[in-house]
Amino acid sequence: MSVSETGAADAGAPSSEGVIAPLPRITLQAFCETAPVAAAMQAAVADRRMDKAHARIQMGGPAAAVEAFRAAPTPNIIVLETVSEPAALIGHLESLSESCDPGTKVVVIGHVNDVQLYRDLMRRGVSEYLVAPLDTLDILRTLSELYTTPEARHLGRTVAVMGAKGGVGSSTIAHNVSWAIARNLDASTVIVDLDVAFGTAGLNFNQDPPQGIAEALFAPERLDSNFLDRLLSRCSDNLALLAAPAMLDRTIDLDEGALDQLLELLRASIPCIVLDVPHQWTALTKRTLLGADEILIVAEPELASLRNAKNLLDLVRAGRPNDAHARLVLNQVGMPKRPEIGAAEFAKALGVEVTCSIPFDAQLFGTAANNGQMIAEVQAGSKANEAFTQIASLLTGRGEAKRGKRGLFEPLVSKLKRRKAS
Repeated sequence: MSVSETGAADAGAPSSEGVIAPLPRITLQAFCETAPVAAAMQAAVADRRMDKAHARIQMGGPAAAVEAFRAAPTPNIIVLETVSEPAALIGHLESLSESCDPGTKVVVIGHVNDVQLYRDLMRRGVSEYLVAPLDTLDILRTLSELYTTPEARHLGRTVAVMGAKGGVGSSTIAHNVSWAIARNLDASTVIVDLDVAFGTAGLNFNQDPPQGIAEALFAPERLDSNFLDRLLSRCSDNLALLAAPAMLDRTIDLDEGALDQLLELLRASIPCIVLDVPHQWTALTKRTLLGADEILIVAEPELASLRNAKNLLDLVRAGRPNDAHARLVLNQVGMPKRPEIGAAEFAKALGVEVTCSIPFDAQLFGTAANNGQMIAEVQAGSKANEAFTQIASLLTGRGEAKRGKRGLFEPLVSKLKRRKAS
């Protein structure tokens, strides 16, 4: 933990301010002196937000760092743990400064919460001083902030919504939850339909944009903020859509990093990005799911959904040890004449709570789908709409907001309005 304390967001419902940005493609070397700090560094290096970084962790502390870099180039970040007296640490830092390359950042982990030492280190160009014991998120947050400009501290939050199997209604839930986030919580939101060949976001919002997700994925060299503005289709004041073309004129074989540039641009300017993830298992799907800030798994109360949901939850637990658990929603509950697994039994088998159960209502959902409307537009007082609002609040960590405030998305919306008018 830093001398200037920064509290971690609650793991159950983290707010957008608690988002830790992924690190860029950097090199890092850590020189530890105690096993707990070395273990915390190992856990941080294994985190999803460090995927692009190349890191090496070794023991020996500041003295080992001085020896290591006498004749070798220094990495982008050097992390030093010290158990020495302040005078010895300052001496090692002065020796290290003689061989440090320009631009190298130094983070010191100490075991004394001493404000005077902190000030001395800052005067000597140290980027941050952390006090042990510290956890993985403390390390990740500190390293991330070294590369995050003050104006970009509040990055947008990504929410991945995926069905445990095909046909469980995950896209419908993704779209209605996005509507609730944008309308009820007054948070600017973009839906990204990742089912390029068969996506339904355009249909569900009665939109037929000429451009969308395909242009962003297949022409990454053209992708910048201005080009992205042209690809977005406005659904309401706070909600925009990056629609799928739903055409079979080409096959879609994307590598796992195909979304990185797009998501980086979206996160820089939009508070909430909802990823409508199709039920297909590819490297891109896995990376998208594990890389999201929040995960929502949608299942039906039957055996195949139970098995698949368990596999997904196990994968998420193993791949995201420092993140909030994935949330589970049961959809189409109470379908006539269908034997079902009860919510309590479903939750017990998976070891997670069911966030909410959405009742089966063929008339309501069918009408909304055929009209290109959201459930709130067809029947605002329905139990399903109450569930969508509840899910939206949990995913964003926000309560219902008052209407009438200026949206963060307003500049982009204004630009889209002007373009449409012309």
